[in-house]
Amino acid sequence: MRPRGRPGKYRIVKVDPKISQFSPRGRPGRPNEVQLKMDEFEALRLADYQGLRQKEAAKSMHISQQTFSRILRKAHQLIAEGITTGSAIKIQGGQYVISSRRNPVLKNP
Repeated sequence: MRPRGRPGKYRIVKVDPKISQFSPRGRPGRPNEVQLKMDEFEALRLADYQGLRQKEAAKSMHISQQTFSRILRKAHQLIAEGITTGSAIKIQGGQYVISSRRNPVLKNP
């Protein structure tokens, strides 16, 4: 059976995260996990860490400002959920291209 709907676009990501998982200390056992996609990580990095305006950040990722806003809102929601519930936050997945390298590498779930 063929997938339905419109195919997903690749997002432009400039930096691979140095650490791909954050987990709470002092919590016994294995905590639940929240998965942050690479495009959500990039949106957080551009808007919150680098302080770019949404329009500039969206241009950097080659997406519309509305799409960037939606991705950023989802990323904030996931981070808040992870912190509030004491869940591990894992950064992985999504459709993206690393463009900081000479030859972009296509990543796919």
